[in-house]
Amino acid sequence: MSLRMNRRSFLSMTAFASLAATPVGRTLAQTPGAPSALKPLRIVKRTIEVNRRSASVYGLLGPDGRPGLTFTEGEEFRVRLVNESGEPTTVHWHGLTPPWAADGVADAPLPLIGVGETREYGFPVGSAGTHWMHAHTLQEQALLAAPLIVRDRRPADEQEVVVLLHDFSFTPAEELLARLTGGSGHVGMNHGAMGHGVMSPMPAMSEHAGQGAPVSGHAGHGVPAMAMDVNDVEYDAYLANDRTLDDPEVVRLDKGGRVRVRIINGATATGFTIDTGRVEARLVAVDGQPVVPVPGRLFPVTMGQRIDLVLEMPKDDQSVPILALRENAPERTGIILATAGAQVGKLATTGAGKGPLLDLAVERHLRAAAPLAPRAANRTITTELQGTMEGYAWSQSGFDRPAPVRKGERVAITMRNTSMMAHPMHLHGHRFQVIGIDGTQIAGAVRDTVLVTPGSTVTVAFEADNAGTFAFHCHHLYHMAAGMMGFITYDGISG
Repeated sequence: MSLRMNRRSFLSMTAFASLAATPVGRTLAQTPGAPSALKPLRIVKRTIEVNRRSASVYGLLGPDGRPGLTFTEGEEFRVRLVNESGEPTTVHWHGLTPPWAADGVADAPLPLIGVGETREYGFPVGSAGTHWMHAHTLQEQALLAAPLIVRDRRPADEQEVVVLLHDFSFTPAEELLARLTGGSGHVGMNHGAMGHGVMSPMPAMSEHAGQGAPVSGHAGHGVPAMAMDVNDVEYDAYLANDRTLDDPEVVRLDKGGRVRVRIINGATATGFTIDTGRVEARLVAVDGQPVVPVPGRLFPVTMGQRIDLVLEMPKDDQSVPILALRENAPERTGIILATAGAQVGKLATTGAGKGPLLDLAVERHLRAAAPLAPRAANRTITTELQGTMEGYAWSQSGFDRPAPVRKGERVAITMRNTSMMAHPMHLHGHRFQVIGIDGTQIAGAVRDTVLVTPGSTVTVAFEADNAGTFAFHCHHLYHMAAGMMGFITYDGISG
C-alpha cells in the first residue's frame, strides 16, 4: 500500500493539482532572515513502551527535543523541517491556514519529503489556538503527530496542560487497511453500535452533554431507520501523551489554580468523550477557536478535533483524572492532574460501562465567540457522504473532481450522511462556521473539523480567501484512504 494512502485518490490529486493557478512562489520559507530564526523540527523514529512491549513509532521533535511546537499569536511560522525517519513522508499543519504549497498533502503541489530532505516554511501563524501537526499518510497511525500550540499574546492567569490522544496498534496501518478493504469491513468486528444495530428515526434523549444539553441519537427527525457502525478497528491500546491509563502522565499543579487543558484527538479511527469527573469544567474553545463557554463534565471530541477546557484545581490535596472514554466501548485513556501532595491511585484501562456515542447535541448548542461576518453564501456545494462496511468503500458525491469556487466567495457546504458511520469532515487551508444542522439554521462554532453523524445533515460556510487546491476529507484515516477524500480548488483571481 502506498504511503500516499489511497492510489485512486492521490493519482486524482496529481492530475488535478494543475487546476489551481496559484504559484508556489514564496510559500516555502524564502523570507529573508537569519537561519537562527527558523525553529527546528525533526521527523524521527523512536521507541515507546505500550502494554509492557516496545513499540517503534514516529515522532515530531521540536527545538527542545520534545514533541511539538509552540508559537505566540501574530508570530511567523518559521520552521526548518528535516526528515530523519528513514522513509518519505509529509506533514500537515492541522488548524493553521498556510498557503497551499505549505499545506502538507502529498503532490498538492509538493511531493513527499524525501529521506534526509529539509524543507523550510514561512507564513503567519495566525490567532491563538490549540492545533496539531501530523503525517498526511498512513504513517499517522504510527504516531507521526504532535501538538502545535499558538498561545495568546496576553496570557491568562492559568496553568496549561496539553493532551494528545491516540489509538495504537502493533499491526501496521497497511495491514489494517488491507483487512478492512478485503474482508467484512471490520478489524475486530465491533459493530451494531446501538445494541440492535438499528438507528431509531426519532432520537432517544439522555443527559450527557455540557450544560445539561440533551444528547440525541444519531438520526435527525424523519430519517428512516438504518444500520450503523462504530469502531471498525479494535486497537491494542489507547494513549494519552504516549501512555496508557495504567501508567499515566501525572501533572502536578497548584492548589486552587486555574488550568487550561488543551485536548487533541489525534486518533485515526476513534472518537472519545472527555470526562472531568467530580470537577466541573468549561468548554471555551473548539478547534482553536473561542466559543461562548459551556459548563459540564462530559465533552465529545472526534478525530481531528481539539477542545480547550478550563477548570479549577481543588483547594486541598487531590488528584483529578481527565479521562478519554472510547466511543461505545469500555476502553479509556487519560492523564492525572494532581496537587503537590496528592496521592495518585491506580486506574484501569477499562471502565465499568461504555463511553457515550458521539452525536450533535453539544454542536447544536455551541456559539462562536468570534463568528464570521453576516453574509449570504455566493455558492452552495451539496454532497452526500456515502459508503458501506461491506467492501469498505467510502466517497463524497460531487467530489469526483475538485469542486471549483471563486476567490472572494462565501461558500457553503451541505453534507448529508447517508452511510452507517459517522464522518469527521475536515477542510484544509480554511476555517468554517457551522451554520445548519438537520435543516435548522444556527450561528454555531467556527472550526475546521465537524462530525456528521449517520442520517444527519450539517452545513458549514467559509471564506474563499486562500487560493489553491485544498483537501476536504473525512478524518477517519481509513475512510479517507478508502475514498472519502475530495478537494476544493480556486485561483487567486476574484470572482
